[in-house]
Amino acid sequence: MPVVETHLIEGYTPEEKKRLMKALTDAIRFVVPAVPEAITVLLNERPVCDYMRGGSLRTPAPALPDPSAIVMDYLRAMEARDLDRAGMHLGDRFAMVFPGTGEMTSLTQLIEWAAPRYRFVTKSYEGVEALQGEQSAIVYTRGTLAGEWPDGSAFSGIRFIDRFEVTGGKITRQDVWNDIAETKGKK
Repeated sequence: MPVVETHLIEGYTPEEKKRLMKALTDAIRFVVPAVPEAITVLLNERPVCDYMRGGSLRTPAPALPDPSAIVMDYLRAMEARDLDRAGMHLGDRFAMVFPGTGEMTSLTQLIEWAAPRYRFVTKSYEGVEALQGEQSAIVYTRGTLAGEWPDGSAFSGIRFIDRFEVTGGKITRQDVWNDIAETKGKK
């Protein structure tokens, strides 16, 4: 089965190297029908002093942050209504679209739009998937929503899926799909 050998300048943490090896394994499985256990990934590290490009010694670029961790911290901050922490994860050109909305560009717009629709929402996650797109990392979260309608009655079990674009360690886009309108209409 496949063996992938990668050369890397030393300086990455064990966690960063583990993320890289998992990403390489996943990339192979995208094309080759192999179980993860059948794929071998080898990292060969070279000391910084052994690497030169363009006639100059170089150091490795810092690893990008895990886009799934960025998205999940943003979502936890939003659920806690910690808008300052959530906002730290957003890029300068952030845009989001929720069911029935046009493009919104601030968390304040989202809070104002949501206020007449429900008192609060919590999410239970069934999956978080990340992949690299051409320009951004793409992160999908999916699961169910629970919370309270404006009249105080509870709801739960409403399906959702969110798609995020993460560029340079910041969320630049969020698209949301859910069945909240279908469920509210049956209330």
